[in-house]
Amino acid sequence: MSDTDRQTGGEVLEREKQQTKRPELFKVLLLNDDYTTMDFVVEVLESIFNKQPVEAFRIMMMVHTQGKGLCGVYPHEIAETKVEAVITSAREHGFPLKAAMEPE
Repeated sequence: MSDTDRQTGGEVLEREKQQTKRPELFKVLLLNDDYTTMDFVVEVLESIFNKQPVEAFRIMMMVHTQGKGLCGVYPHEIAETKVEAVITSAREHGFPLKAAMEPE
């Protein structure tokens, strides 16, 4: 009798398939205010969210005209880090710019 037969009693064991679960994604939004300059918003979009100038300008205009703009969709930890980076950068430059995250 082999070692395998002794461990399983002669029965065949099946391996359960492990399914990897995709992480929950979150939208990162910039929120409009009356004090943060458009140039600074574009700079944040380019530096923190790696947007090209044209895309950064388009998102900035959405923030300006619609009150908020979608910067990207990320797993929770990354979204949280981006929101904190926006707020920290804004405070360092004297702006009240806010970012938020919400489930996708």
